[in-house]
Order: sequence, then structure tokens, then C-alpha cells
Amino acid sequence: MVGVTQPTISNLMAEGKLPATGTLGELLHAYCQRLRDQAAGRLGSELGGLDLVQERAALAREQREGQAIKNAIARREYAHVGLLADVLGMASSAVVDRFDQLEGTLRKACPDLPDEAKTAVLQVIASARNEWIRSTGQLVADSIDAMVAGSDDEIESSTGDADA
Repeated sequence: MVGVTQPTISNLMAEGKLPATGTLGELLHAYCQRLRDQAAGRLGSELGGLDLVQERAALAREQREGQAIKNAIARREYAHVGLLADVLGMASSAVVDRFDQLEGTLRKACPDLPDEAKTAVLQVIASARNEWIRSTGQLVADSIDAMVAGSDDEIESSTGDADA
């Protein structure tokens, strides 16, 4: 063909980019159509190369997601996981401090309360406090894991789209 070596044509046929059979005119027409598609950006020059339509769609998706995050931040519906973890930790710390003051408050409010009753109340409160701290820590860890897994899935799906 026009300025193309036989090995190049054979490779294009083997890769399915040109028809394996046909007249010289049909092969030339298919080759020229392929060059036009490459020039127009509709077809990558390499196997798995740039696909303009997919790239534009991916860019539009990223822009849409970015704008959605900006809107959520503006509406105060979104915060970074680290900030949420810090706020949750401060709130938990404040509650734990109040629980720790309970023993002194019980002595002042109920001086006649038997020691066994005080111990029972304090054990229940300590157990609840410890479970709260454990469950909020687990909640933060699970949220971070889900966020990481979601970004991994998004990366895998975007690379899977590029391979298709």
C-alpha cells in the first residue's frame, strides 16, 4: 500500500484493525478510514491508545463529581473523614470526662447510697463508656476502609473502561 510496509499491514490484520480478507482496493479503503478516524481522535494509534470519546466522558464525570463535592461542602453536607473523626473524638472525650465525674456527683447527691449500688452504677457506666469508645473507633475505621475500597473500585472500573 501507499508508504506502508507488508509487516505493518500484516500486524494490523492480525490485530483486527484491518480486514483479513478483501481486495487491494478494500484494504486501502479500510486503511484510509482508519487513518481518518485516528486523525479525528475517534481511534487510538496504539492498542489501548487514547479514545477521545471515553476520555471526554471520564473528564466530564470527574468534573461532575468535583462540582458535586464543592456543592456538598457549600451546603455543609460534606466534611473530610479526618475532621469527622476529630470531632467525634472530642465529643467522646467530653462525655467520658462527664462519666468520670459521676462518682463524685453520686457521693454528693446520694450520700446514703450503699457502696454496692454505687459500684454497680459505675460499672454499668464504665462498660457503656468503653463500648461507646470501641464502637465509635470501629465506625471511623470502617468508614475509612469503605472510602479506600470505594476509591480502589473506582480506579479499577476506570481502568477497566479504558481497556474495553
